[in-house]
Amino acid sequence: MIISRTPYRISFFGGGTDYPEWYKKYGGEVISTSINKYVYISVRNLPEFFKHKYRILYSKDEQVQKLENIKHKPVREILKYYKINQGIEVHYDGDIPARTGVGSSSAFVVGFLNAIMALKNININKYNLSKQSIFLETKILNEVVGSQDQVACAHGGFNNIVFKKDGSFLIKKVKINTQKKKNLENNLFLVYSKIQRTAEIVARSFVNNLTEKKIREMQIINSLLKEAKKILTSNHIDLFGKLLHESWMVKRSLSNKVSNQKIDDLYNFALNSGAEGGKLLGAGGGGFFVFYVKRNNQKKFINKMKKTLILPFQFDETGSNIIVNTKKHEK
Repeated sequence: MIISRTPYRISFFGGGTDYPEWYKKYGGEVISTSINKYVYISVRNLPEFFKHKYRILYSKDEQVQKLENIKHKPVREILKYYKINQGIEVHYDGDIPARTGVGSSSAFVVGFLNAIMALKNININKYNLSKQSIFLETKILNEVVGSQDQVACAHGGFNNIVFKKDGSFLIKKVKINTQKKKNLENNLFLVYSKIQRTAEIVARSFVNNLTEKKIREMQIINSLLKEAKKILTSNHIDLFGKLLHESWMVKRSLSNKVSNQKIDDLYNFALNSGAEGGKLLGAGGGGFFVFYVKRNNQKKFINKMKKTLILPFQFDETGSNIIVNTKKHEK
């Protein structure tokens, strides 16, 4: 039995520049953090006396004899790619629903790949876990996805991730002292919009159509990231919220699928309830908002937003790990 634990992530700045369609031409850069909400995936070999050869448990319970009959696409295609021919059982549990902007699809791929490597007794470091997960999502699953989620979920931590034109990436820990980092963590709130969406549909609306206007907007997103790095090393951490607001205003202009009236109404209500600023996570269209709220406005904010779902969280530093591996004890 193998069990992997992989964190979700919050992307603060630079989102969009991490799509290969962008950074292989211009380079890209993001600031993000993993959080202490996780995807748990267990994998084990099935003995031959079971009636089924493959069992996949998530919101459904699939029990099939043939690999091609598995409906869960990532599981089916990854097992096929790695030529897993023996019987196998996969359980998937997440602390947060899928399609909510916190990198759940990439967290699944990273966690599943980590578990499969452990099942095959293959050691894989976090850099290669990230690279291989990016390959699987973009080339094997043919998804339109950015590359920051795989890196953030695999490595963990509060990072500045730089994507190079050659497809490689660098991970730099954000330079922020412990107390300031704790203050930032305490001033951030995750608020659920109660809208689930398919990120790929939203992403396709702007990634595959990089007009001159969109290129200028992406350049603005990159300049805001540079400003964020200055704020994080200054004594003006409360400006982080204002910068999130500016970033969201640019992001929502990339496509009419990024926001809608319900999302706009919730965002404006949060600002009127004491938030300095915020943004919708992921590609947009729904899912979670992250809001920055000064300490003296937090009681008002929580009271005003009580009809919404506020998800408490902390920053994570661990990334994707194997937390159970009984194969190590097998003879």
